[in-house]
Amino acid sequence: MGFFSGISYNIKGVSLAIKTPSLLMLGLLRFFVVFFLTLFLSGLILYWHDEILAMIWKAPEGGWLIYVWNLAAWLLSVFLAGIAMVISYLVAQLFFGVFIMDYMSRITERIVLGEEVSSGQGSWGAVFFYLIRQEIPRAILPVLITLVIMLVGLFTPLGPFILVLSSLAAGLFLAWDNTDLVPARRMISFGDRIGFLKKNLLFHLGFGLLFLIPWLNILFLSFAPVGATLYFLDQER
Repeated sequence: MGFFSGISYNIKGVSLAIKTPSLLMLGLLRFFVVFFLTLFLSGLILYWHDEILAMIWKAPEGGWLIYVWNLAAWLLSVFLAGIAMVISYLVAQLFFGVFIMDYMSRITERIVLGEEVSSGQGSWGAVFFYLIRQEIPRAILPVLITLVIMLVGLFTPLGPFILVLSSLAAGLFLAWDNTDLVPARRMISFGDRIGFLKKNLLFHLGFGLLFLIPWLNILFLSFAPVGATLYFLDQER
């Protein structure tokens, strides 16, 4: 399954979640937490918008360059809003989002298979620490590294290329954060799970593309565990 299949599964997951009350409730909980965090961080970041733009390119005094400068200012606003969204997602994810994602994935698995495949993880405490351990290498570190690259790209001649490349990388890793829920829960080795990502790069790029649309991405991120679980189970069968 390729790039367009990734987009399709993301939309399919949202559609199933809307029809399933438990998934809808959990997804909306994630949505509102990330939404309000995004509003707060966007306000803080955009407050410094003019200062950041002045560091990159001071406003020209006149002529046709003023139009280009205004376009650059608008693009910077979109970029900063995207950064605010990703940071909000990571904050929410680290504190409780990963548990909601796992529960949404379990519900989806029961809908598709009629039962949940036993994970053998033991007590609640063991599951708690296991999920946190999985989330750090799977999403937190890759996305933080990507954000650093994006910020560096603002101050280099290859900035536009780096920004596009790092944004696609962030979307890819956010997609994998969701498709990895089932294999991680089944204690599949980390190396095999990385292999799954490598084999399905185009799918993950397509699935993660919708995470790059400012504000709309909060909706798709909220329900992403559903579509990602559908995809993994279809691949498994």
